[in-house]
Amino acid sequence: MFLNEYTGRGVRIAVVDSGVHAGHPHVGGVEQGVGIRDDGLLDVDFVDRLGHGTAVTAAIREKSPDAGIIAVKVFWRSLSTDVGSLVRGIDEGRVRGASVINLSLGTSNVAHRSLLQEAVERASAQHVLIVGAIETDIDWMPGSLDGVIPVKLDWHCPRHEYRIVTHHGRTAIAASGYPREIPNVPPQRNLKGISFAVANASGFIARARQASQSHRISEIWRILETGVSIA
Repeated sequence: MFLNEYTGRGVRIAVVDSGVHAGHPHVGGVEQGVGIRDDGLLDVDFVDRLGHGTAVTAAIREKSPDAGIIAVKVFWRSLSTDVGSLVRGIDEGRVRGASVINLSLGTSNVAHRSLLQEAVERASAQHVLIVGAIETDIDWMPGSLDGVIPVKLDWHCPRHEYRIVTHHGRTAIAASGYPREIPNVPPQRNLKGISFAVANASGFIARARQASQSHRISEIWRILETGVSIA
């Protein structure tokens, strides 16, 4: 069966971002949500007041309309947070049953590498797929870490397609940097960038996760590379 016949049904995707406006028509609700406060404590408030997390979730939902969304809010007043909150966000997505974690964010601070790598390893041990950004000239983390599915921005890739590429010797996904379209708003005036390449890729990965008969990441890559489910 071709990958485009899947919808992400049965797959939970944690969106670690600025929260989600669950009532937005391009989101259509979330399965659960949580906020990670600056002091590390959990908060019931996962409402998005910055817009980024909602736009990211809308792009994911477009590609995998039947996936369950777990909103994990780590951005509150601006699109920045500390590494402790990010690590807690990854862990919360894992313990809440996500099988895919979307990280439309990144840091180039090498001082954070060990903490982020440990969070990735905890997720990988439970067969959770983390999807993160990479760039040609910046060593973004967690996207560049072992165990993460790296996503590269490709402005020439159509929004409903993806490409398998090689980046610094690693297999990666290249995807469009444009989000879901908004009526009467030109793409040039809408939000855009690597955040949405990651989101678009997460939607495709959720389809592959539904199609897979195995939790192994090698099987996910094989499905993505062929576009079909291999029994």
